[in-house]
Amino acid sequence: MFTGIIEEIGEIAAIAPSGDGWRLTVRAPKAASDAVHGESIAVSGVCLTVVGSTEDTFDADVMRQTLDVSAIADAQVGTRVNIEKAMPVGARLGGHIVQGHVDGIGTVAEVRPGAEWRVLRIGLPAELAPLVVDKGSIGVAGTSLTVSAVSEPSAATDGHWFEVSLIPETLDATTLGALEAGDTVNLETDILARHVERLLAFRSHPEGGSR
Repeated sequence: MFTGIIEEIGEIAAIAPSGDGWRLTVRAPKAASDAVHGESIAVSGVCLTVVGSTEDTFDADVMRQTLDVSAIADAQVGTRVNIEKAMPVGARLGGHIVQGHVDGIGTVAEVRPGAEWRVLRIGLPAELAPLVVDKGSIGVAGTSLTVSAVSEPSAATDGHWFEVSLIPETLDATTLGALEAGDTVNLETDILARHVERLLAFRSHPEGGSR
């Protein structure tokens, strides 16, 4: 479990084939310094399991299914990534509940600079649009953000989007400050919204449920 509060910016140091997936070596000194085998680390929003580490790198396997549904498939050696270690029990929840399970890939449609902040408009798959609400939370490349605007429900299937406003700290402490139009990002919608959607789906098809 994560909070979406990025702890450091890491870098992909190596990519090696592993079965039908990859073994990634990520250079992230803060996370690697006390990483242990089997623990979870979120890499730009993807929850990965540590299989080895040095004083400044950790290794993790990425299965084919993860590559198929996340923007991590576009990573190359040198790609910068957002890093967050799993939340310890008893810690403050500074962002929102983030699982590290990517729901889909968004594409940056527009970057609007402001005096001290930056607004990103990100296109998202139509099936995720109902799960994103104005002033709600969303994980973008593993970063907990507040939605500042959303497209209308009547938007065309390929026309759904949401906006987030990035403060200077977010621009400096995450990879989001380097995003440009056309870049892709991992998206994780709010877990509460996903549960509500599932419950409503069963209510509309009661023969498929137990009540």
